[in-house]
Amino acid sequence: MIDLNFPKYNFRFKNSQNKIAVFDELRKKFIILTPEEWVRQHCTQFLRQEKEFPKSLINVEKQLKIGKLTKRYDVVVYNNDGSIHLIVECKAPHIKITQNVFDQIAQYNMTLNAEYLMVTNGLSHYYCKMNYEAGEYEFLQEIPAYKSA
Repeated sequence: MIDLNFPKYNFRFKNSQNKIAVFDELRKKFIILTPEEWVRQHCTQFLRQEKEFPKSLINVEKQLKIGKLTKRYDVVVYNNDGSIHLIVECKAPHIKITQNVFDQIAQYNMTLNAEYLMVTNGLSHYYCKMNYEAGEYEFLQEIPAYKSA
C-alpha cells in the first residue's frame, strides 16, 4: 500500500485466502486490505492518536437509512451524549475528492446531523464545521481534538 498523508502507525496484518488483511481495533477483527480500508485504518488511528477521541466513541462502517435507500458510512464519532460529533467519508487514494464526494457526505449528514464533516482519500483531507442555524458550513484547517465534557 502507498504512503498516505497521515502520521505512520503500526498495524497488524495477516494473509487470509491469499489476500492481505489488517486488524481493525474498533471492529476487533481482520478486514481485507483494500485501498479504501487502508485510508479508513489510518483515519481511525489519526482520530484516536492525534485527536485523542476515545475508541468507545468511534463507530466504523455501519448501515444508514436515507429515505428508502440503505447506505454505509465509513466513520462516525459520537459525543458523550450520543449525538454525532463527526462523520468521515473515506475514499481510496486514487479517487479524486470531487463535488460528488461532498454531496455523498452531505446526504448522510441530512440524516445524522453531525457537528463536523471530514472527507479524505488519505492524501487530501477536508474538514467542515456545520452551522445549522445559518444553513451553511465553514471549511477548517483541521478538526478540533477531543475534549471531554
